Amino acid sequence: MLQVLDTGSHSAQENMVLDEKLLLEMDMNAEPILHLYQWDGPSATYGYFIDPSKYLDLNKIRQHRIAIARRPTGGGIVFHIWDLAFSFLLPSAHPRFSSNTLDNYRFVNESVQEVMKEFLHLPGPLEIIPQSVSSVAEEADSFCMARPTIYDVVYQGHKIAGAAQRRRKNGYLHQGTISLALPQMSLLSEILLSQKKVLQAMMAYSFAPLGRYWDAHVLRTMREEIQKRLADNLRSKL
Repeated sequence: MLQVLDTGSHSAQENMVLDEKLLLEMDMNAEPILHLYQWDGPSATYGYFIDPSKYLDLNKIRQHRIAIARRPTGGGIVFHIWDLAFSFLLPSAHPRFSSNTLDNYRFVNESVQEVMKEFLHLPGPLEIIPQSVSSVAEEADSFCMARPTIYDVVYQGHKIAGAAQRRRKNGYLHQGTISLALPQMSLLSEILLSQKKVLQAMMAYSFAPLGRYWDAHVLRTMREEIQKRLADNLRSKL
């Protein structure tokens, strides 16, 4: 069984607080949860151990009204403007739970891989990479879509989905992101402190089905359809 929890649109901070609350209060014998949510406006989240001021111009972030929040998981900086973000929580008593974090990554990302393969009808295969790609630059390592890492979902070497996890005794929280459209370079050029290297890495390693030019309605419709398919796929595996 799978509980699908759609909490609607909230601020970046509220979404992250709710994810952490779900993890901390999860009963180890409860049903798995697929948490679906949206953002009140342009947003970004960053891993628990990252200092965003080292990589982002926070004054420019405020000027562009981009809400930022720390995730309860690790990983790099993710811009929630062009992606589909979701969270999945699996209680530790569930038979699909593993004490090996990478096994848990693979379990969720295999669902993402299958959903996106069926949804996109790409001419080549979507793959889950067995090892991380070498770093282009140290600064780029702190941005999720700037370097594929182990068990990410890629298409022809370009990353389409990544994630971060936090595991506790009662289960784990998996926070995933699926790239749908390429970022606006003009916006990133203003808010990134290391513009050239990070932008180069993002463009070199990111894959986005909608490309550089996209319509907000199409993006919203795509998110909704992928959410439904992801729920169905996870439900079939649990």
